[in-house]
Amino acid sequence: METSPRSYQSGDGSFCRERSSDLPALLFLPVSLAFFFFFCHTTILGFVLVSPLPLARVLEAPPSLPAGNPTLPLHLLRQPEPLYGPAIRRQFCCGSAFEGMEKVYLSRNPTAKAILELVRKDDGEHICYDHFAFRTFGVDGHGIDSMAKIFLYFGYKPREELRFPAKKLRALWFAPPSTGYSENGTGVDGALPRIFISELLVDQLSHESQEVIRKYIKTSNSGYEHAALASTMGCLTWEKPLYSDYQLLSRESEYAAWTLVNGYALNHVTISTHRLKSHLRKIDSFNQFIHANGFKLNSEGGILKVSPDGLLLQSSTVADTISFKFADGVTEYVACSYIEFAERLLLPEYKNIPDEEAQEFHRRDGFEVGNADKIFESTSRDQVTRKAA
Repeated sequence: METSPRSYQSGDGSFCRERSSDLPALLFLPVSLAFFFFFCHTTILGFVLVSPLPLARVLEAPPSLPAGNPTLPLHLLRQPEPLYGPAIRRQFCCGSAFEGMEKVYLSRNPTAKAILELVRKDDGEHICYDHFAFRTFGVDGHGIDSMAKIFLYFGYKPREELRFPAKKLRALWFAPPSTGYSENGTGVDGALPRIFISELLVDQLSHESQEVIRKYIKTSNSGYEHAALASTMGCLTWEKPLYSDYQLLSRESEYAAWTLVNGYALNHVTISTHRLKSHLRKIDSFNQFIHANGFKLNSEGGILKVSPDGLLLQSSTVADTISFKFADGVTEYVACSYIEFAERLLLPEYKNIPDEEAQEFHRRDGFEVGNADKIFESTSRDQVTRKAA
């Protein structure tokens, strides 16, 4: 029997943005701890890049940090460049950034966590991520570029742009570096995923919606410089919004409303089904497996989304919901994130290669507007509230 998406209670919805005047006091203890852990050779999690040079290191948010809707503390802990080489440094920091983003994502999305556990139980440690996806506001520096710069530093390369006129969106995807990173391992410790970053074309919205978005962007100041850090810590870079503003945006653009309360949080991860080893490697079997275990799949345009060339097959769950306490005291469940599944078939010129010998470059690459347009609906009210079939 299929069930509705699970909800996650975020606590009191408090947030962690501090005033700039408090920074000296805030910096002392975290900086001391950072140096202590570094020189004791223990693990410092949540390494992210906030500018090309110098490399910024930040301690991961403590376990007591609310899993609801904090906003970003700007106490960035800068330290000297490490002594090891650039390639090793970037590989280490890239893995740490992905680990931090995934940790926040799984803490807020019980459906994704449960599905990953089910797949590992059935298929073993063979999960690879096809791509990570993020949403942004395309205004005043807070768009695609704000999230892309950390991945460019790690060696990612920009590829095709995608346009979604009806949703007033554009997107750009980035290919991972072809060398210098391990193809072994699983999850965030495995092959690097593609990156898919979209942005809302704010200038195309109504005057009222533009005013709301720009109001919060203004409170962010240069928060876009710390997009990756916000993603790894589960924080907003702007002030916690009013419920009335959230409602106004929801009526025109559910994408805008989602971004207002989730910020730079990981929108979804995607399991690469063809890299699995069991019968689940075929996405039809995978979808049946997910359905049989009680999870609701996005039905927009059909459960299975197929590219015109027939080589990119995708599906996704609907988003979980999370309790969000708005600035005016209203507490409401809002859409959070979801998990996607993708099977990339062999390109025609490689169709005779045995499936077990095929590498990722033998398969269909990139994304498809038609598929992605329907996947976006995973966070829509219609899909989240839809009764199970």
